[in-house]
Amino acid sequence: MQTERFSVVLVRPEIPHNTGAIGRLCVGLGVPLHLVRPLGFALDDRSIARAGLDYWPHLDVRLHDTWEDFLAAVRPPRLHFLSTHGEKSLYACRFAPGDALVFGSESSGLPADFYARYRDALFRIPMPGAHARSINLANAVSIAAYECYRQLAATGTKGRNRADG
Repeated sequence: MQTERFSVVLVRPEIPHNTGAIGRLCVGLGVPLHLVRPLGFALDDRSIARAGLDYWPHLDVRLHDTWEDFLAAVRPPRLHFLSTHGEKSLYACRFAPGDALVFGSESSGLPADFYARYRDALFRIPMPGAHARSINLANAVSIAAYECYRQLAATGTKGRNRADG
């Protein structure tokens, strides 16, 4: 069995066009998108299709009823949680094949117990601006996913890409 480069995990996502855009990103990177219920929308919502464009049918999307179901099904070797509550910078994180990048919902972030339970795996995206509380979920996933991809590509764990040759 081949280890996946990495996975993107959305826990309780609420906004369909964010999930659509993240799905499109995952297709571009060749990584699966895991959605942990409850979802704030139906997967056939037009907003998902509009944001995901014609990429959505190519997405490896996997649904999980609970966080525990996700852990049991995927068994990722390492988890990295992205949150404004993280004390360590995303850029201090060292990624490895099979890692899972985990993001919470747009309005409330990760489930409350995750902040203590996964404290050592909690990272933030630096935001030097004085007035921003957070950035859009789709943008946050893009930043973290491409940092993970960049690191894995530097170690030879990249996927086929037109720019890679």
